Amino acid sequence: MYKKYFFLLSVCFANIAYSQKDTVLFPASFQGIWKGKLQWMMHGKATQEFDMQLHILPTDTLGVYSWKIIYGDQQQDSRPYFLKAIDSSKGKWVIDENNGIVLSSYVMGNCVLGAFTVMGNTIADSYCLENNSIKVSFTSIRLGESSSTGLGTDDSPAVVNYRVGSYQTGTLFKLTNAN
Repeated sequence: MYKKYFFLLSVCFANIAYSQKDTVLFPASFQGIWKGKLQWMMHGKATQEFDMQLHILPTDTLGVYSWKIIYGDQQQDSRPYFLKAIDSSKGKWVIDENNGIVLSSYVMGNCVLGAFTVMGNTIADSYCLENNSIKVSFTSIRLGESSSTGLGTDDSPAVVNYRVGSYQTGTLFKLTNAN
């Protein structure tokens, strides 16, 4: 019994040490202008690739940063949002789209994660800082296309499966530091 208890404690402490080592300062570590390629994959269609930029820069307001996403070039699709601290000690932030839409984001380790539902699709997004780059991904889940499995018991709980509509992934590299 003691060996089992010691093993569980060892695993817990190892996980705590690992997660602390991988934690980055947010948003300081993410600040700058980032650019790269994004691949967009959909069922039955060829993968599309396009340029993406992410500008994370300080503003004059404490706890507020610009969060600008550009797809293609500036004239094609530029989305000037704001990143705002809600409770930075707990990793809770929002991205304010300046049109009444405010998306929750959560800092976990070296990633900023979010999920939202719009027009029958749930989008899960992630921005992970890895080796001086940001790995970006967006997964679109179609809520209207689902199936259920499981028996609804403790041994076999009910499970709902959803169709993944599309997946976008890419790597952004830092062009400049924030001033």
